[in-house]
This record gives sequence, structure tokens and C-alpha cells, in this order.
Amino acid sequence: MTTEANGPHPAPSGVGTAAGRSRAGRVAVVGDLATDIVIRTDGPPAVGSDRPAKIRYSGGGAAANTAVWLARVGVPVTLVARVGDDAPGRERIAELVAAGVEPAVAVDPELPTASIAVLVDGDGERTMFPDRAAADRLDAADVAAVVGRDGVRHLHLSGYALLDAGSRKAGLAALDAAKQRDLTISVDAASAAPLEAVGPARFLRWVAGVDLLLANAAEAAALTGLSDPSVSAAKLATSVGTAVVKDGAGGAWWRGTSGAAWVAAEPARRVVDTTGAGDAFAAGLLAAWLTGAGPAGALAAGARAGTLAVGLPGARP
Repeated sequence: MTTEANGPHPAPSGVGTAAGRSRAGRVAVVGDLATDIVIRTDGPPAVGSDRPAKIRYSGGGAAANTAVWLARVGVPVTLVARVGDDAPGRERIAELVAAGVEPAVAVDPELPTASIAVLVDGDGERTMFPDRAAADRLDAADVAAVVGRDGVRHLHLSGYALLDAGSRKAGLAALDAAKQRDLTISVDAASAAPLEAVGPARFLRWVAGVDLLLANAAEAAALTGLSDPSVSAAKLATSVGTAVVKDGAGGAWWRGTSGAAWVAAEPARRVVDTTGAGDAFAAGLLAAWLTGAGPAGALAAGARAGTLAVGLPGARP
């Protein structure tokens, strides 16, 4: 079963070109929709005892977060995901609709909606403990049907769909469908530890030739073995059209066929929670790039969105 909502936000004005091809139209985002259980503490866990915490439940999932941030700036966007036949799943879909995202969300009759425990320390840094549940049954046919729809002009794929075996066929189907329709494609590398587990060479083979590969410094290091973000970005750009590597306060690099750029990080007045900052960065960058921004402009837009995200609790605006 697939749930769809009417009334997505209108396309942004001033649509230009992306990767040399006109790209007015809808963005299909493929990946996870989950419940974030954010646990904020003032210190490390007291192993075997108690540590007071503030606990907050909210919508999450890297793909869903990026979709919501895209909708916030007026980009028409559809999220392709899978949830359980349960109250959290219905709540997550309702949040998407309220945010202006068109949900193409299948409902799994057996497994629950994915959930992610997010431990946030006193400095705002987070550690995640995901239970992908229904998200790991993302269906290749559902994904290909949405990516192949008229009006869709860009695919943004969360790397988590490739990193877990259950959803990998769906992630690969999304890439195949987008390439067949000559869509522009961006992929977020997702997370360093799963990249190392699945194997950098395999992941780079799956995403070879996509227009944009986004990674943070740790993910880029996992994929290339190179610790310098500028150097790892250049290395990744030999496999894809453009590599974007983020290094938090160190700024972000763009290396690829459309040029090279670096932008400084936008200073944050206060870091509340880094959860979802990379997802917001991706949305800001894509919204700018798809409307004709060059490398520096796209990076700057991503940096602004990421800075806004770290000043908010949770992963979404």
C-alpha cells in the first residue's frame, strides 16, 4: 500500500540548469522515514547506573529529513520510504504532509516503523543507534515507479538504502531508473562505520557516475583512506561527477567536472543538536544547485542550512 498526499509546494522561481541540463521539476528522495528518540545528557553515560536526560520524540530518517528541508524552501519533493502499520508510521506520514512533502510511503504489514535512538552529549555531538525495521524492506518496484514518474527531474538517494542488505535492491533500482530517464542524481554517503563494513570499493561501484556524491570528512576518509577533506574530495571526484565533502567548522569542498570551490562554515551562535545537520546541508545545496547556482553558491546555501539545523533540537525545521 502506498500513501500519497496532494498539494505539494510549488517549484522555486528562477530555475536554471544543473550539470548542464535544465532541471525544473520534482525531486524524488529515496530512503528512510523513522522516529528519532533524542536523548540529551550533560555528560557521558553512567554505566551500570543513572544519568539524568531530556528525551524527545520526533520525525527522523536521513532521507525524510532532507525531504522536509527541501520542502521548507519551496522545492516540490516526494519521499519514497516504508513504515510499519502502526501509530508511529501514521504520525510520521502526517508530519510529512504537514511539512509539504508528498509521501509515497508503503506500509509494511509485519515490521514496525524504523526508530533511531540518538544520544546527544553536552557539546551537541550525537551518536545514533538505528533499528531500521520496516525501512529495510523498501521495495524496488515502489521506488522505480516513483522515480519513473513524469515531472520528477532529480533523484536524491540516502546511502543507507544501499548500505543495508534488505533495502539495497531498492536503492540500486532507484539509481537504474534515474539513469534510464536521464535524471540528475545525488547520493549522500550516510555514515562512516556502515561504509567501512560494506566496503568502500563496493559502494563507489554502486554510485559510479552520479552527478553529486555528498560525504562528511569521516565518510570521505572511509571511502578513500585519505584524511585531508580537500584531497579526499578530489579522489572521490574521479568516480563521480562532483564530490562534496563537509568538515563541520572546517568548511566544505566541491571537486568535480563543474569546477572546484571551498566555503567556510557558517558560524553558529549556539550548537543545540547536530542531528540532521548533514541532511539540511544536502537540501540547501540541492535547492541552490538545481536552480542554477555554481559550486560556491551551492556550498554556501548548504552551509547556511546546516548552521540553521544545529541551532534547533531534532533533525528538522
